Amino acid sequence: MTPKSILVINVSRIGDTLLATPAIRALAAAWPEAAIDVLAHPGRMEVLQHLPFIRHVAAISKKSAPFRGWGGLLARPYDLAVVYGYDEALVAYALRVAKRVAAFRQSSARINSRLAVMVEPPPFQSDHSVRLALALPAALGVKPAGLRLSYAVTAAERTWAAATLARDLPLGAAPVVGLQVASFPTKAYRDWPIESFMELCERIRRDWPRAHFLIFGGSEEQPRTEALKARLGPAATLYAGRLSLRQTGALMSRLDIFIGVDTGPTHLMSAFDIPLVGLYHGFSRSELIAPLEHPCFYPVDHPLAGPECSTEASMADISVDRVWAAVQQALKEHPAQ
Repeated sequence: MTPKSILVINVSRIGDTLLATPAIRALAAAWPEAAIDVLAHPGRMEVLQHLPFIRHVAAISKKSAPFRGWGGLLARPYDLAVVYGYDEALVAYALRVAKRVAAFRQSSARINSRLAVMVEPPPFQSDHSVRLALALPAALGVKPAGLRLSYAVTAAERTWAAATLARDLPLGAAPVVGLQVASFPTKAYRDWPIESFMELCERIRRDWPRAHFLIFGGSEEQPRTEALKARLGPAATLYAGRLSLRQTGALMSRLDIFIGVDTGPTHLMSAFDIPLVGLYHGFSRSELIAPLEHPCFYPVDHPLAGPECSTEASMADISVDRVWAAVQQALKEHPAQ
């Protein structure tokens, strides 16, 4: 049966939300007449807004899901639901509102018996995260429609970003360099030392005296982002903790180059055709998580990257020389306009 209405549920962090966009796009390409709605984490759903293959984006959580969708069989508005993750409440909700549900095997045999399509969970780090997310559409007979992550900046956001940079940047600043210096607290092992970022920025300023740095991030890394701003002085603008996700995405779309550790905003940045220098811990190496099909991506992996690398390995083992070489190559091959 060709579905006319599809629900995708993916309640996760920013990165995992974006990493599932190729799977949603594949569903849209396979069934172009279907209306696709997405339910996502209340604090991250905005990264999916305005994508052309999604009709509507709304919020759900494992706490709110048990109280929703009790209209009975005749009230099921969706022909198909595709559910990511292993929260039983979310899968149970999908079973209430969709005629058919596809999900990975859950811990509950009762839930599994009601799934129309059940996919065995892939082994941890057995493939790139995008391909792992595509396993659910594949089980429905859906082929990939590209592996690139999707994010859309609106015309109003582009106008706001241009005005903001015109206000905040010195006249003639180039290249405009975006920096994401930290991951989220539970993944702090991915963070490159702030002293290394400082040294890197000074090398960039030495070769590009008009370079200007936009420091992104959240409030959690405030001591580090403020220290970097203090070191760079008027050559940097501190946006960390001051922007919404949508505002961050709009400013990122105006960069000449982005340098960042493995975290949500770096995944967001990968949707743009802008040079991206990504720094990856050996435990979550670039082959498992980095941008696919990106035209100007420059990965820098930890020297111990591989299946045997533990989270105890220090990101300080990535030398400034290696990241500097990647930055030089990126700006040589894609100079600021």
